[in-house]
Amino acid sequence: MSTLTAPQVKAIDTVVDLEPPCYEPIYIGPTWRRDEDGKWLLPERTLGWQIIGWCAEYLLAESSTDEDPQPWRFTREQMRFILWWYAVDEHGRFAYRKGVLQRLKGWGKDPVAAVLCMIEFVGPSQFSHWATEDDVETGNARKVGDPVGKAHPRAWVQVAAVSRDQTRNTMTIFPGLISEKAKAEFDIEMGAELIRAKDKKVRLEAVTSSYRALEGARSTFVILNETHHWVKGNNGDKMYETVDGNATKRKGRYLAITNAYLPGEDSVAERMREAYDKSLEGKFAQLRIMYDSVEAPPGAPLTPEFARQVLEKVRGDAIWLDIDDIIQSILDTTISPARSRRMWYNQIVADEDALFSAEDWDPMFAQEFLQPNDVVVLGFDGSKNRDATALVAIRASDRLIQPLGIWERPDGEEGKNWSVPRESVEAAVQAAFALFKVVGFYADVEQWESHIADWSEDYGEQLEVRASGSSSIGWDMRGSLKRSTLANEALMGAIIAHRFKVAEKAKPMNATNDEVDIAWTLRRHVMNTRRRENNYGVSFGKESKNSHRKVDGYAALLLAYQALLDWVERGKPNDDNEPGEGSFL
Repeated sequence: MSTLTAPQVKAIDTVVDLEPPCYEPIYIGPTWRRDEDGKWLLPERTLGWQIIGWCAEYLLAESSTDEDPQPWRFTREQMRFILWWYAVDEHGRFAYRKGVLQRLKGWGKDPVAAVLCMIEFVGPSQFSHWATEDDVETGNARKVGDPVGKAHPRAWVQVAAVSRDQTRNTMTIFPGLISEKAKAEFDIEMGAELIRAKDKKVRLEAVTSSYRALEGARSTFVILNETHHWVKGNNGDKMYETVDGNATKRKGRYLAITNAYLPGEDSVAERMREAYDKSLEGKFAQLRIMYDSVEAPPGAPLTPEFARQVLEKVRGDAIWLDIDDIIQSILDTTISPARSRRMWYNQIVADEDALFSAEDWDPMFAQEFLQPNDVVVLGFDGSKNRDATALVAIRASDRLIQPLGIWERPDGEEGKNWSVPRESVEAAVQAAFALFKVVGFYADVEQWESHIADWSEDYGEQLEVRASGSSSIGWDMRGSLKRSTLANEALMGAIIAHRFKVAEKAKPMNATNDEVDIAWTLRRHVMNTRRRENNYGVSFGKESKNSHRKVDGYAALLLAYQALLDWVERGKPNDDNEPGEGSFL
């Protein structure tokens, strides 16, 4: 742990390394933001400074003994997290309603979770008032006007997990964490799974996967322990929904602690990451989720010479992690490389069947967009209410990919009776033909046959390539397995070779969901695709039939690419808006 004590803590002003090493980690969250001078950006208003001092006064370091009690000390990284987690707005409202702390194995998530539980249990975890001179004199604030915290009068803190062993990881920390001073001042009564205080008016308890027993609990703060293990098979999904509902009723908050999850398991960790990604897309701008993670970049090698360099960065302030031991684990051939990446590099990676990685897709992002009268091809994959519906364009001249619309069922109650807004889809198709010169339009026929028939009648004569012998637009992906598979292999090769550009901030071409950045929605669909081998080669699919992770945007891209291949094969002449001979095939 850091040697800083709370009274010594001032603004953190470490300057960024001017020559960062290779494989610099991916930093996610406000904890890692810096200003133009390289100094850490800290929240303007936060209860965190008062809380840091409170922890030093009432909590003990892990190295403490009965003979030599030592005050709790945060590392600088942990302090920045505390400052941001307890940031408030000008009305004293917390900036974040829920959060995720994702780190590599052994970083110390459980001790930090235990400290947070104590803060919420009997510490100054709630906004009280804006500081006066008296508050500055008593040490509750650094300056007049700062937010001042108070304890929750009816705190109900929970450590939730899907197994008793997981809750035990956190609960066993409390006996050594709570000082005698805290026990006396707050009247704390210790227990293995239930701790009470303040004449039993407040409680801190461990809870496991009986989500029905949790229903109705008036929790004010919850730690969700190891959410990468919270899956449907152990009722983790229902546990999460119950915790969220309980916290919402009391205006409480909750924080998930997790390692990197396995994509495709539909774990709560995966759902929370997707929700965070959607908030970046603009779909859930008011979600108020704080995501904090340090992840090795996609290309970081699992070799001894580079692993040391990567681990020294990814572990952050967790200098107690023995890098030599971790390298030995990485080199152990009985452990899959993907698992080592998740455990030690904190990378979210699938095992072996992911069709693409972020390294394949992200370099193609560009600040370019389709322009009126561009020559384009379109691809369409539709659903009624279960899967997503997508319309994607590719510009012929430079293979710029731009999604024109992606319609997905909302999460939760709102999505139960949802169906695709067909008027919005129709409007997007009409706008595409009005704005661009569309030379090819391939659409999967399943569930949209009548609409595709109408589009063929309305636009078929102006198209220069036909999807099939029976329709200018309709394409049966399931009935054309060989052709679809060959097209998928061609598209995979082109993406991996970075033969495309992708419009980075694309907006949908319809009157609804204008705030959604569908370029990132398309990226999510591409990242969701999985390898599916057949007699003709490598095709694609979802992780499972019932997976909520959609791939329809990629299916629409594939159809657009097939239309482009067919159009180029016709030998179109080279002009300013059309590809030349052998330009990218």
